[in-house]
Amino acid sequence: MEVSVRGVTPPQTGNGRTAVITFADRIDAGRQLAARLEYLKGAAPVVLALPRGGVPVAFEVAEALDAPLDVIVVRKLGVPFQPELAMGAIGEEGVEVLDARVLAAAQVTEEQLRDIQKRERTLLDARTTLLRRERARVDLLGRTAVVVDDGIATGSTARVACEVARRLGAAKVVLAVPVASAETVRNLAEADEADEVVCVSAPRWLMAVGNHYRDFSPTSDDEVIVLLDAAARRMRGGQSVGGGPDCDIDVEIPVDAVVLKGHLHLPEPAAGVVLFAHGSGSGRHSPRNQFVAQVLYGAGLGTLLLDLLTPEEELNRANVFDVELLASRLTAATRWLRDRPDAASCRVGYFGASTGAGAALWAAAEGAAAEGTAEAGAAAEAGAPVAAVVSRGGRPDLAGPRLAEVRAPTLLIVGSADEAVLKLNQSAQAQLQCPNRLTVVEGATHLFEEPGTLAEAAILASSWFARYLLQAPTSR
Repeated sequence: MEVSVRGVTPPQTGNGRTAVITFADRIDAGRQLAARLEYLKGAAPVVLALPRGGVPVAFEVAEALDAPLDVIVVRKLGVPFQPELAMGAIGEEGVEVLDARVLAAAQVTEEQLRDIQKRERTLLDARTTLLRRERARVDLLGRTAVVVDDGIATGSTARVACEVARRLGAAKVVLAVPVASAETVRNLAEADEADEVVCVSAPRWLMAVGNHYRDFSPTSDDEVIVLLDAAARRMRGGQSVGGGPDCDIDVEIPVDAVVLKGHLHLPEPAAGVVLFAHGSGSGRHSPRNQFVAQVLYGAGLGTLLLDLLTPEEELNRANVFDVELLASRLTAATRWLRDRPDAASCRVGYFGASTGAGAALWAAAEGAAAEGTAEAGAAAEAGAPVAAVVSRGGRPDLAGPRLAEVRAPTLLIVGSADEAVLKLNQSAQAQLQCPNRLTVVEGATHLFEEPGTLAEAAILASSWFARYLLQAPTSR
């Protein structure tokens, strides 16, 4: 079978042994990869992500192609006395791929093979159930399957995933990754598991996939589930879990000479809305922010995920720390939100992460100072000023002297292992004159990557916002 290779950036010049950072994070990688896959738009493909790291990449690809997103879960079958050596792999629906040469060379008995198959099948089924949460597998029969990961080292897992997709009925299999070594790309093109291989960058030497990302933070199961849920909602046309009308749309917010992009998700009816002020290098597509937004929505709160800077502005690192600029954008987005009939009566809260927390507190202070003035009169009738603020791993210190002007009840959430930021939050808390609380999540680092820590932070935030945004003011 002839295999084509598309979209590969030429290998680096020079010795090629120094990794060149090609992607800001998995979201950026997904967007770059999606641009190479535009030729599939209209061909009704199905995007299959290898969890976990492949899911944020695949989410961007699926959105760009307006295609369904699913996971393709595979488990390696390791040789009994050398588990890292694969003698085969298994996938859903009983699919199994065995390497006869390795089985013969390792002299694996049928009993040993059955034991390993049984153990790995149990783990595969459990993982699939966890990630899909009772969603049916997307049918691949007769369709084009786009298998996506965040990068390929040896290519063994990717090969198995392609084979599994083909055995599940895919008529055409496209393997798409942001980065892989030039040799691996050649080997994949010469093999027969995929019909096409699409790769953004193929350096001559690939020491580690993560070396080509500025941010290669681990992706949690929680984040995977949130992205799969969001993709499923998109394919349903924005219907809520309960089946009722649900405002779940991408929005554009004009602010001065720029247009900010965001995603608005409102329950019906909506009583409170939380605007997200993202931190450095993050945005509305961040899996962490989407996970927190999903938890808030489950508590009955609306959310507005927002990019406070345009892609061009993000190139200037100084803009990320321009708290006054970010706060003015957040204030403008709040005015835009309150002009919408479906959100006009909602109480508003701010959720800030990293530098975004400083912007959220700055904007909340400005709102409090403007309360009662002629300019703020209309907004005050619609629920101004800001009713609550939550900072997660934030830099409230960046709000400087504005901290003492904040009147909105403020919750500061910090990881116990994020020692420098914890000290900054303790100092900032001492300056707050509003009702406030500092909660330390045990074992969490700055990005809350450790198992369960992001979920704990999201639950703390949802409780705080539910108290101040959903309850009547007299009952707080």
